[in-house]
Amino acid sequence: MDSPIQISSGRLTAEIDPLGAQLFSLRADRDLQWHGDPAVWKGRAPILFPIVGALAQGQYRLDGEPHSLSRHGFARDRLFTLVERTAASALFRLNWDEETFRLYPFRFQFDLHFAVTGARLSMTATVRNMEEAKILPASVGFHPALLWPLPYGEPRAAHFLEFEQDEPAPIRRLDAQGLLSPQEFPTPVKGRRLELRDDLFTADAVIFDSLASRRLRYGAGNGPRIEVEFAGMPILGVWTKPGAGFICIEPWQGIADPQGFSGDFAAKPGIVLLPPGTERSFAMSIALMEP
Repeated sequence: MDSPIQISSGRLTAEIDPLGAQLFSLRADRDLQWHGDPAVWKGRAPILFPIVGALAQGQYRLDGEPHSLSRHGFARDRLFTLVERTAASALFRLNWDEETFRLYPFRFQFDLHFAVTGARLSMTATVRNMEEAKILPASVGFHPALLWPLPYGEPRAAHFLEFEQDEPAPIRRLDAQGLLSPQEFPTPVKGRRLELRDDLFTADAVIFDSLASRRLRYGAGNGPRIEVEFAGMPILGVWTKPGAGFICIEPWQGIADPQGFSGDFAAKPGIVLLPPGTERSFAMSIALMEP
């Protein structure tokens, strides 16, 4: 692979892999990010585009015609071009080509901008519709995997997510095919806190699709915590493989197909529609907060 591109503020250092424009490592005084052990899960922070999650029967319908697209889309497996770089920022770009057009028949430009300021990493994904006459339907999702437990001496069982607001709404789950189940489940958040336990994830991700918060903190009772912000991203997935050394905190604009969904791609839940010549950005940040 191409060597990861490093950016740093002095307090926080990030590396980005041009393959998928994936955050490859995040380090302050010590590593904060999962290392992508392929024996467990090779991902580190894949970017989800032009869909989030799985499609019913692996296909979407566009003007009545079926098209195949794998779970989470193709961006995570494509080589991005480094467009701009400074000591503390980097911009990566994926342009449509004949291969992407066969999977997703739209002319697009997809940018990922990474910047570190102090102890905060900001990530911004921008989708541009390069078509002259067609509306472009798309979803974008972030999928960063942070270490669980964090490397500050607290036990795994002491870790939690603390939301900025109460989260009384039910959560959603995926079925065995990765599709969104119609059933709603009582929220596991108590007093704005989600205590992290492996048994939460035996049924795959915990999905908040009626989320009040756009900020949360991850950590334990003592030691530094990590603040995750995702203004403008309406859905949050939280996931790990039970027993694995990571927790994924995933802001999404989009979601897996509901069970039985057979509508047009433009009607897929979470899809945004970009008129010709327009663009839309989606952002999240990860910051180390000292105790």
